[in-house]
Amino acid sequence: MPHLLLIDGHNLLFKMFYGMPEIRGRDGSKVQAVVGFASAMRKVVSLCRPSHMLVLFDSEECGDRRQMCPDYKANRPDYSAMEPDDCPFSQLPYIYKMLEKMEIPHAEIHGCEADDVIASYALECSERDDWTVLIMSTDKDYYQLIRENVSVMLYRGFDSTFVTPDVVFQKYGVYPDRFADHKCLIGDKSDNISGVPGIGNKRAADLLNKYGTLEGILEHAEEVTPVKVREALLSAGDLLTRNRQLILLDKSAQLPYDPDTLIAPRFVSGGQALLEEIGIF
Repeated sequence: MPHLLLIDGHNLLFKMFYGMPEIRGRDGSKVQAVVGFASAMRKVVSLCRPSHMLVLFDSEECGDRRQMCPDYKANRPDYSAMEPDDCPFSQLPYIYKMLEKMEIPHAEIHGCEADDVIASYALECSERDDWTVLIMSTDKDYYQLIRENVSVMLYRGFDSTFVTPDVVFQKYGVYPDRFADHKCLIGDKSDNISGVPGIGNKRAADLLNKYGTLEGILEHAEEVTPVKVREALLSAGDLLTRNRQLILLDKSAQLPYDPDTLIAPRFVSGGQALLEEIGIF
């Protein structure tokens, strides 16, 4: 049975750069993201045994969401103004070299966000007979893709956990097919997306379970109580339309590789010898 592992490369890069103790390479620069990435590749291949895999990275010009909404991710640091040693992206060239040595398929995405390409692969492969898809990322946007044969892995080495439809429901009160609309209502501080005032996790779930969709909620907004929430919804049409454009992943993004060609290595060697070979030690 084909099992495709999709890895959000930038998500893992940041997790390792900021989550690991500082490590210096032979030239004195920080290399903890490379070391952590190598360890993660070894562990995840051993843990998940994928038949196919792909690591995807964003490029500098990652789609039109910021053109659509200048505030989108405006709360993020300006990495272009940082010294190389303080910028996670300075370690990407070594990570690309490392993935090539490991023979792990990878790509840098241009013209859209890597999230959208991951969504397109998830849709394409989940509709094939017998394929299963696992997305490795802590980005909750991927929860909207979860279904019986698509899950999300929250990577913590051999203590990693897996997000399934029931896990989403237990935490948010809605199943994955309503997760994007739920997020539109409550907003997303990590991406600087404002929600509807007065609507939190539980109220959003109650509204969606009663009315089905954002459109259903807006059609019945006059029935909603309390009054402050009703008034907020009645004036939130443009906000919710914008939020959906920002939050809903584009499942029609172009795929850089045919899924059948993304053969995963059966074993990954990412120890000291490999790190020396790519030049960090």
